[in-house]
Amino acid sequence: METLKVGEVMARLGNGSSWSVEDNGIARTFTFRDFMRAFGFMAAVATAAEKANHHPEWSNVYNKVTVRLTTHDAGGITEKDLALAAVMDKLADDFAVKH
Repeated sequence: METLKVGEVMARLGNGSSWSVEDNGIARTFTFRDFMRAFGFMAAVATAAEKANHHPEWSNVYNKVTVRLTTHDAGGITEKDLALAAVMDKLADDFAVKH
């Protein structure tokens, strides 16, 4: 799978995106009202990630979920990362993410 250039990634994410390009990946912190919403978000993302066979690097502390997406076998950001980021953005809205 071919990696994407930083400029292309930024253009695809769009102005005002909460995602940033960091260390050969894209990163974002999602903040929810409480732990249960954060955990529900993670469970929903886990299902989508398993179906896509593309798994995030992430951590959770109470109502915050910090995520980094990269395609390890390609050595950088690929379409898989952008696709999973889009799924995560949609699911975050479903779980009432705080902006």
